[in-house]
Parts: sequence; C-alpha cells; structure tokens
Amino acid sequence: MPHDHNHAHGSGGHHHHISPDAGDARVAGAIAVNLLLTVAQIIGGLLAGSLSLIADALHNLSDAIALIIAFGARKIARRPADARMTFGYDRIEVVAALINYTTLIIIGFYLVYEAVLRFFEPTAVAGWIIVWVAGFALLVDLVTAALVWRMQAGSVNMRAAFLHNVADALGSVAVIIAGTVILLFGWVWVDPLVTLMIAGYILWQSATEMPGVVRILMLGSPAELDTNAVIDAVEAAPGVASAHHVHLWMMGENAPALDAHLVLEAGASAAPTRRAVRDVLAGFGIGHSTLEIETVETACADSVRIGHG
Repeated sequence: MPHDHNHAHGSGGHHHHISPDAGDARVAGAIAVNLLLTVAQIIGGLLAGSLSLIADALHNLSDAIALIIAFGARKIARRPADARMTFGYDRIEVVAALINYTTLIIIGFYLVYEAVLRFFEPTAVAGWIIVWVAGFALLVDLVTAALVWRMQAGSVNMRAAFLHNVADALGSVAVIIAGTVILLFGWVWVDPLVTLMIAGYILWQSATEMPGVVRILMLGSPAELDTNAVIDAVEAAPGVASAHHVHLWMMGENAPALDAHLVLEAGASAAPTRRAVRDVLAGFGIGHSTLEIETVETACADSVRIGHG
C-alpha cells in the first residue's frame, strides 16, 4: 500500500523567541548564581551557627539541580533522530519536567508537614540577620526568574524549572514577612501560616501542570483538539470515503502528529486526496502526518476508527 509522510513538524521545546545558544547561556547563568548563593549561605550558616540558613541553602541547591536537569534536557533534545531514537530526543524535556514536578510535589508535602509541626511547636527567629539573608536570597531568585522568564512560555521543561524558582522565591518572601512580624509583634503563628499558603500554591501549580506532562508521555492527543472532529474533517475531505486506525498524539509539547489509514472513494486518486487531507490537518495545526491509502477492496478488515484494534 502507498504511504505518505508529511514531515513539516516543529519541535516542542524550540518555540522560544530566544536562540538555543542564548537560552543555554541564560540557564547556565541562573545555575551559577544559585550555586554561588548556596555556597555563601552554607558558609554563613556555619559561621553564624544558623540551621535555617543552611536549610535555605538546600532550597537554593534544589533550585540549581532543577535548572541543571532542565539545561541537560534542552541540550539532549536538540540531537537529531538516530537508529536508537527514531522519533528524536525531544521528549527528554517532558521527562525532565516530570522529574522536576515530582520533586516539587515532595517539597510541597514536606512544607505542609513542617508547617503543621510549627503550629504546635513554634520556633524562634534568630534575629534580623535571617531576614536580611532572605532578602538577598529573594534578589537571587528574581535574577534567576528574569533569566528564564521568557523561556518558560513554550516549554514544559523550563516551566517546571521556573516553578522551582518561584517556590524558592516565595520561601524567601515567607521568611521576610514571618521574620519581621515575629520580631516586631511576636506573632509566631504567622510563620507556619505563610508556609502552608506557599505549600498550597506549589501543590496546586504542580497538580495543574502534571496531567499535561503525563498526557504527552502517554501519547495522548493534544488537549486543545477534539479527535473526533479532526477525523470527521479528514473524512469530509474530497476523495476520502472513510478513515480508520487513526492515532493523534504529541511528538513534543507543541508538535501534534497524526497517522491514519484512508479509504479512497471510487474513482479518487491517491495524490490529490493526500494533498486535500494534509490541508485539512494543517488547519488544525497538525504538521506531521503519515497516511496509508487503501481502496474499498483492499481496506483493513478490522477497521476500528481510533487506535489499532
């Protein structure tokens, strides 16, 4: 049977307005800033005998690790397809996002645990030094956010790393607010309350993003497309009697793809029909398609509409 391959597809991770090299430089800069802050906080914590400073250093280290994972995934995703990975390496960015969202959920639940403990056993704030260090940490988080802000719009990978950064920035804000309020008014309950609010935000954001990540890895159809509407439009194309064995999935976050068996109407030609179907798919934003052409006489016996029976 003749096949048709339409390869005009983009890569999910490459829809940024920033060149890949410039993007790499930004992420590398963000990693360097966070690692420097981590080292500075550990040294400061050891000198000042402050456990909370060392704990904040570990937060920044998790930030840096999230960015390192995102950076590595961006690099690997650019490799061309080969005999081992015939679909290419794009999807490594989705795997990286899954890892980073999973660690965020763990951090979120840990913060809930810490906050609940602190409601029952409030801990004293070790003076204004902690507030000032948190202010410095927030500045670093804002620099990191500025470096990767424009890159996270079209990349599930960078969004996950960015959310790590946002969570860290909110942690610094919590230390500043709670520390100031406790030192001025002695309201120790403000600390666990703010921590709970941040944990809720992290868990809500992660839970909102995670299904989209899993959908890509499960070869699900794009959430914004109605699969049956796409098939109806294909079957309405001139020359097509029916379509079956249809698969609609995402090669990358922004790269929907389709393969299908098309049964020709009597007297229809393969080439014009393929062109008509390609035009229909382009209207849905589907840039990669593989179409197998059949006649009524040679059509599959087990012609399920969606999937492969």
